[in-house]
Amino acid sequence: MSEENTSAESGQAPSKTAKKRLALALQTLGEQLVALTEKQLANIPIDDERLLEAITQARTMRSHSAKRRHLQLIGKLMRDIDADPIRFALDNMYEKKREETARFHRSEKLRDDVLAAGPEGVELIMQRWPSADRQQLRQLLRQHAKETTTGKPPAASRKLFQIIRDLADSPD
Repeated sequence: MSEENTSAESGQAPSKTAKKRLALALQTLGEQLVALTEKQLANIPIDDERLLEAITQARTMRSHSAKRRHLQLIGKLMRDIDADPIRFALDNMYEKKREETARFHRSEKLRDDVLAAGPEGVELIMQRWPSADRQQLRQLLRQHAKETTTGKPPAASRKLFQIIRDLADSPD
């Protein structure tokens, strides 16, 4: 059981350590907000104008010590608001990013498996997506083999990857 729960259950005020831990967590959350792009920040539910202004100012600072002090100010401002909606929005944003990265890696792995299997690799794609263009896939595998032997750039490999990503993103 954490110190916060123990002190809350007993009716006592949170300990100095618990307060410091919370302040550091809010400051870290503020650092994450400063690192976001304008577009990403617009998707975060921040109602406090002072906090938004402080985040904007922190982005322009170049001095390390000034930025550190300003991040402490952001942490202090965040103590006055409910940070849970902000945490929830950041978690959703990061989860979407993780899903996109995982999908990208799965497509890369499938492409590598198809290329390693040679002509039989077409069946790996056809099993998942029967509507895929078998002839185009075979053509790309032959082109990849030629590129590999002649030392040309892997254009066929890139095209195959794009086809796999398009197939994975399609609703079929």
